[in-house]
Amino acid sequence: MRLRTIGLLLGVLAIFAVPVVGRAQTAIPAAEIIDKLTAADDTAPDVDVAALKQQAVDRIKAKADAQQVKRPLIAPQLTKLTQVRFDIQFDPDSSLIRPGSYGMIGSLADALSDPKLQPFKFLIVDHTESGGRRDANLTLSQRRADSIRDVLVSTFKISGKRLVALGLGEEQLQDANKPAAPVNARAQIIAFGKPDVVEPKPAAPAAAAKKGAAPAKKKR
Repeated sequence: MRLRTIGLLLGVLAIFAVPVVGRAQTAIPAAEIIDKLTAADDTAPDVDVAALKQQAVDRIKAKADAQQVKRPLIAPQLTKLTQVRFDIQFDPDSSLIRPGSYGMIGSLADALSDPKLQPFKFLIVDHTESGGRRDANLTLSQRRADSIRDVLVSTFKISGKRLVALGLGEEQLQDANKPAAPVNARAQIIAFGKPDVVEPKPAAPAAAAKKGAAPAKKKR
């Protein structure tokens, strides 16, 4: 059974459990996600996730770039990487994913399970529209990115070693001219290079010697 189908079933079950928040959502087909993300380079991009998080916190504390429309991207290098933008719906001011979005996460899981994308790891980035407190938006976006990652790992069994979650709040508006536009709340999945390769251990000296030793003479 395809993972997107499992996602849709989970969404339907959640809708029955919590009927108020259930709403259908059109998911991006897994094949389309695969086509876009397979264009990624094998090499890991120069992105320090911890540094980006701290940079966002520091900028907000300093009350820098207060005007939304003039606020520069905090991580412009991310825009140059191979990626897919997608919608995940959450409850208001919450990291609880709405049932209608499970089909989208299932499509992501199908794509990440494809052999073409198996060698890669990915950055899951969440954003918020501009409005309210910037620090609260930053915290909320990180929790939402964590939620998407958690569902991919716990429900769809994607390896956690392949997924990194990053929330950028309203510090990286997708459309700075319209800070409150819904497009600014979209999430991204960005190809992030290959996981660290574990080099095979050299053969133990004894084993190597045994392997290279001359065959014993047969007894007559």
